[in-house]
Amino acid sequence: MSEERKKNIGPFRYFVLNKPQNMVSQFKSNDTVNLLGTLSFEFPEGTHAIGRLDNDSEGLLLLTTDQRITRLLFNGPVSHQRKYMVQVKGEVTEQTIAILSTGIDILVEGPTYYKTLPCEVSRVEHPESLYAQFEPVKHYGPYTWLLISNAEGKFRQIRKMVRAAGHPCRRLIRVAIEDLTLGNLKPGEVAELTEADFYTKLKLELPS
Repeated sequence: MSEERKKNIGPFRYFVLNKPQNMVSQFKSNDTVNLLGTLSFEFPEGTHAIGRLDNDSEGLLLLTTDQRITRLLFNGPVSHQRKYMVQVKGEVTEQTIAILSTGIDILVEGPTYYKTLPCEVSRVEHPESLYAQFEPVKHYGPYTWLLISNAEGKFRQIRKMVRAAGHPCRRLIRVAIEDLTLGNLKPGEVAELTEADFYTKLKLELPS
């Protein structure tokens, strides 16, 4: 790596991955699963995922060697918007979209239910317009694509929301966190960002 490149990236490294399906957001596991380390990209020592996408979910996953990011992004005073493109079973009505938008009860643990906070939900007629690398998957029966933007991150929340509304999730792609998007990344591809770009697009204040 050139000295100029080292100067630009600073002491920490920042990456954006388009996580494919059937891959966990980890480098190590005791289970027999596809790990991040199997990707054809050489991550530096100390790289970790910021937040997670479950095994079946796809899309934007952030990775870094900067331990500060998780605290700033998920435990800071300001909530950060995440956008998901979600394919659900059945034809979703405007009434259901309104219910999802204003808050819906989901099961979070045992018999405990939680009402989600208001969020933005809209129908997507052409998913490829939001996700350039979209590859259609054939599904039998009617389905609907939704764009859901929320600032909460409870375990499998989006999947639980649409299921509670009577429309089980068939596919889930995270397409953005604040102004940081998938761009032209194909599934399994990684892009490296500078520290300034990473913090700016996530709307985080760069620590002094």
